[in-house]
Amino acid sequence: MNQLSFSRRPTLLGMLLSGVALLAGCNALPDSGPTEQKVLSSAKNDNPLGYQILPVSPLLISVLAGEHPPLISNIDTNNNIPLANDRIGAGDMLAITVFELGSGLFTSASGSLSSAGSVGGPSTGVTNVNLPPTQVEQDGTILIPYVGKMKAAGLTPEVLADHIRQQLLGKSQNPQVMVHIGTDIGNTVIISGEVRRPGRQLLTTAQERLSDLVAIAGGATYSPEDSHVELLRGGRMGGTDLGTLEAHPDQDIRAKPGDRIHVIYQPRTYTVFGASERVTETPFRSPDLTLAEAIARVGGPADQRADPNAVFLFRFEDIPAARRMGITTPAIGQWVPVVYKLDMMNPNSYFLAQKLPMKNKDLIFIANAKTNRFYKFNQLIGTLIGQGVTAAYIAH
Repeated sequence: MNQLSFSRRPTLLGMLLSGVALLAGCNALPDSGPTEQKVLSSAKNDNPLGYQILPVSPLLISVLAGEHPPLISNIDTNNNIPLANDRIGAGDMLAITVFELGSGLFTSASGSLSSAGSVGGPSTGVTNVNLPPTQVEQDGTILIPYVGKMKAAGLTPEVLADHIRQQLLGKSQNPQVMVHIGTDIGNTVIISGEVRRPGRQLLTTAQERLSDLVAIAGGATYSPEDSHVELLRGGRMGGTDLGTLEAHPDQDIRAKPGDRIHVIYQPRTYTVFGASERVTETPFRSPDLTLAEAIARVGGPADQRADPNAVFLFRFEDIPAARRMGITTPAIGQWVPVVYKLDMMNPNSYFLAQKLPMKNKDLIFIANAKTNRFYKFNQLIGTLIGQGVTAAYIAH
């Protein structure tokens, strides 16, 4: 009976022999991604996209840091020239008042052309007449009684008033003219998208900037970092997130008449794979984010599984930046696939990682250490041994 019981007891030696048998199949153990060697080998031997793997260097950082944040200011070639937000434009409705001495062109004993009154009492003999509301035609002209058709678009109300006065000299006694833009169409922008009050916004001589107009429209519906501001001006388009406009005043350019501003909900994220503490899609939650901050937010490389010598950043880079770095990979549309490699065992890399800006939809891959599968196998053996010792203790 004792012999039978003893023969059924699991032994430590038996468990170890089983583990050795499993060692031959160690390569079949699951893994979270390739090693550094496999990534580098794939770029050479199995690379239909033709991407290059570039080590992160000071030269590379100087190119990438120079293009961040997105330069919406590039579409504004005359940002230093004062804007003319007080000019008359096609579609504007003008209010014109004419002042005359005595019996003038626009007044008579029976009344006035539109509405008349006296200024200063009968002793002065000054009358004022409000002409009917005058709309600026599509060709930029208006029609004034006793003057005829004249150009108005592109002029300020003061200049137009002086032009009308000049035309009335000799026809009216000491005429004076005032022009006011009643309904201003030419000095407006259209703001649409994820704002609380979309519509037409009037520009003033306060020289409103893009973020000002978003605020006037009630503010963005979502957080600034997740709100992409797209600007269409004169056939050119540019854009950046609202958080960048607020953090970088040089990008928060002044709006111009005719601008179309569209606010889009576009949360910026990056994804982490491989031997990290957390495999996740992570939001930026800030206008600027560096590679060092991005890795830290997910807990960094896993101590027991990761190869800190091989942190890879997969990205579709824009064509101008890629060519400045000497990348000859064919573009896919407007983008060039590229992989950046960072060695976190080199102290210099920590300085470089603090200056490498992340972009929307970047992918960080932390390679597995060469010993990762052995580590998993060791864990498996430890589990089996633990179970064997427990079973032996119970049987005993």
